[in-house]
Amino acid sequence: MIELYYWATPNGHKITILLEEVGLPYTIIPVNIGAGDQFKPEFLKISPNNRMPAIVDHKPADGGAPISVFESGAILLYLAEKTGKLIPQDLRNRTQVLEWLFWQMAGLGPMAGQNHHFSTYAPEKIEYAINRYVNETGRLYAVLNKQLADKEFVAGDYSIADIAAYPWIVSHERQSQNLEDFPHLKRWFETIKARPATIRAYEKAEALKTPALDPDKSRDLLFNQSAKTIQP
Repeated sequence: MIELYYWATPNGHKITILLEEVGLPYTIIPVNIGAGDQFKPEFLKISPNNRMPAIVDHKPADGGAPISVFESGAILLYLAEKTGKLIPQDLRNRTQVLEWLFWQMAGLGPMAGQNHHFSTYAPEKIEYAINRYVNETGRLYAVLNKQLADKEFVAGDYSIADIAAYPWIVSHERQSQNLEDFPHLKRWFETIKARPATIRAYEKAEALKTPALDPDKSRDLLFNQSAKTIQP
């Protein structure tokens, strides 16, 4: 059994999509990041960066004690290797999947996240910051679109590289991106959106919806952290 510490964010969706694809049994433990659940001591034991998602695998492959894993990219890789699914075994294709997994973790996710922040959450609308991240998000969409010009999926067969990127494209309108400008990406996006595992994963997110919290309190919890949060 996999325990998934989860909230309905792009990084959270990655893990439910993968778990639904591979058919591993799992249970969701909600981590309401707008209410500060990510700072609870029991969560920090498995996710020292106070970010979700995180997992605990109670039946690791070595037969030993439960293993906890934090960081969405590391979780995707761990679960793919555990099941032998959604990651190639041959050197060249595996390397390409890992390249695009790290591309998402280092580029698409952080840039789209800053896009969300300055366009939606920042109390002061800073034109330079908004333009910077909207433009960089568009550049990354173009990179992905070019990669998909002659491939059904990012690295050939459907893999964790696709699962990593897809949830960050879901909010394309919020990111001021028009999928009509990226036809290969749009085709790929619609294909993944229609997969039964993707549909089931997003249904899990809908079931966890909670009433809106105080926006100022949530903003402080999400964005006004510093070194003192870790070492007061």
